[in-house]
Amino acid sequence: MLSYDNIASLTCISILRKGGSVSKIFRCIIFLALACACLTCGCGGGGSNNSYPVVVFTDVHFNPFYDPTLFQSLNSADASEWANIFATSSTSEPSAYGQDTNFPLLILALSSIKQNLGTSPVIIFTGDVLGHNFAQTFFTLNGSQDIPAMEAFASKTLTFFTQLVKSYVGNISVMFVLGNADSYTGLAPDSAYLSNTAEIYYSNWIGATADHQTFLSTYEAGGYYSAEPLGPNLMVIALNTVALSTLVLENNDAQVQAELAWLDSTLAAARAAGQQVWLLMHVPPGAYIGQTATQLDPSGHLSAATMQLKPDYQESLLQILSKYPDVIAMMLGGHTHMDEFRNIFGDAPLTSSGFLEITPGITPYFDNNPAFKIYTFPTGSFAPVGYKSLNYDLTTQPGQFTPYYTFTTAYFGGFMQELLDEALVKLYPELASDKTKQARFRTHYYSGNDSLNQITDANWKVFYCGIVEMTEQGLIDCVNSSL
Repeated sequence: MLSYDNIASLTCISILRKGGSVSKIFRCIIFLALACACLTCGCGGGGSNNSYPVVVFTDVHFNPFYDPTLFQSLNSADASEWANIFATSSTSEPSAYGQDTNFPLLILALSSIKQNLGTSPVIIFTGDVLGHNFAQTFFTLNGSQDIPAMEAFASKTLTFFTQLVKSYVGNISVMFVLGNADSYTGLAPDSAYLSNTAEIYYSNWIGATADHQTFLSTYEAGGYYSAEPLGPNLMVIALNTVALSTLVLENNDAQVQAELAWLDSTLAAARAAGQQVWLLMHVPPGAYIGQTATQLDPSGHLSAATMQLKPDYQESLLQILSKYPDVIAMMLGGHTHMDEFRNIFGDAPLTSSGFLEITPGITPYFDNNPAFKIYTFPTGSFAPVGYKSLNYDLTTQPGQFTPYYTFTTAYFGGFMQELLDEALVKLYPELASDKTKQARFRTHYYSGNDSLNQITDANWKVFYCGIVEMTEQGLIDCVNSSL
């Protein structure tokens, strides 16, 4: 039987002989070059002969205050002692819906990640370590608004979290981005947070995958960086899209322009070096779909949408990304806590160059079941062919995260030769015409928590249009088009 590598190689050879789109030809050249390199030199990243996995998780929002009786002990102890302190809590069940992640849920998640690592050569975390309302909760328990004490406690929380993750995944590097809660303000990473946490992230997660001083320079300047966790053929670019978001109220134009200029030059450098790129971000382009769905009037008409990035910043970001379809092999985001995908260029017809995968959150704060994903890559390639989702059903509390669904089985009957983004081109129109696939997408969105799922027949079009319409007016027109 032909392996995926054999099929892909023969397909690529056919495309090169007969012709095809520029992006397909370029991808084939990259694939065949990498396949040859793997045959002669071996591929870093391990895995079976045919593929390798990569674990992706996000939006933990760890709440160290879940048991207030432990606060004084935690506040006076070193981060290395926190696990023993949490073990004394009378709270042994994982967080309920509407709550941030407590220690029992965190241990369940990390235990499952460890059990399902396989040969994953790298771990990806797309943001939000700290819980919601972190500073306010600290001040309440501390009895005073002691800002230096709060900052020290937040740094200890990050140290505890990154070291705990490392204790479960071993020497595997963790690529990360900053979330909006990863700050002292709870709105966006501030300069003090960046300077105080740079070494924590570098020493515990990034390590030798990036030059130390280069990492410190960009991370401390704006919360972004690049790294090469799998060797020189792949560059990971980690953006701070929180800086571009509507969450930032003050004028930070200089910071955003500096980050976008860095992104453009870094992508250009990757192209010149023949590298592929994994682009990571926390806040994705487009609307906050769940909030926008509540803004429909009784007739189903939409007059305004809640957007996630400031329009000018989003336009500039997408203009830059649109220049590098041959370079960017995968885009990952977080922030919404839901299992979704978006085509950030909103092409009509859709092309496979603009898909951004959003991983569901570990926290059940927005009534989703905790979940994470494991992506599958053909050996020698950096573009995924699919993924599986593992979730923890809080209604049944099975004792561990369990396999929830596999993309290819759920939407394509278990067999698919295309890359994931090419399959998503096919899936998008089918979500409107195929009620079975639509129903699966709707329940997957909340990682299986149907009891609190907010998607209805009445608001479904907001969720559907939100996949491809990244501007407010575009989303409004799409939702209202059949009214």
